[in-house]
Amino acid sequence: MGKRTSRILVVGDLHEPFCLDGYLKFCKSRYKKWDCNQVIFIGDVLDNHFLSYHESDPDGDGGSLELKKAIKRLSRWYKAFPKAHVIIGNHDRMPRRKAHTGMVPSAWIRDYSEVLGTPGWKFVERLVVDDVQYIHGEGGTARNRQTKDMMSTVQGHLHTQAYTDWKVGAQFRTFGMQVGCGVDHEAYAMSYAKNFPKPAIGCGIVVGGQLAVNCLMPLDGKGR
Repeated sequence: MGKRTSRILVVGDLHEPFCLDGYLKFCKSRYKKWDCNQVIFIGDVLDNHFLSYHESDPDGDGGSLELKKAIKRLSRWYKAFPKAHVIIGNHDRMPRRKAHTGMVPSAWIRDYSEVLGTPGWKFVERLVVDDVQYIHGEGGTARNRQTKDMMSTVQGHLHTQAYTDWKVGAQFRTFGMQVGCGVDHEAYAMSYAKNFPKPAIGCGIVVGGQLAVNCLMPLDGKGR
């Protein structure tokens, strides 16, 4: 029997506990519609607003309460997708960055899955499947990274962008995909972006490394 073709659902930035309520339902519906067999979270599953390098809201939740809310909301995602890869985003990394600044040895830091109660999720900095790289995207746009690395690239990080751009040469063909996100633009943690364009709420589908499709959530916010 030949190798099964990968059919990957790429979930955009969640920034829990500040993700839109309908985004999970939407992603589940795309997983079913495209008969997916793999899930990749593209990064920033957590917001960690209390540790933000932007100004934190003085009326917002403290660190303990925010984390408890995030874990509770992530448990819904874990129930829906108990096996997945999670790309580590800049917001996910904040506690470790703060610990590093405070000279806390890495031996004291727990694994992401242990903290979040998600043993079936593998947290990685970068993943390659079918010659397509999956990264969070702090270094620029998917188009730029696609050109720089000369390989198909899928990323998140840029909340307002959702597209798939193809580059075709004499003997190659690659794409750069921005998958969008699932963040609630009205949440207090997103106030730093209140004057930015509204986020592109969506996810991505990648089939066999050769077909890449952006799926945008209906503007009414219903995840059908």
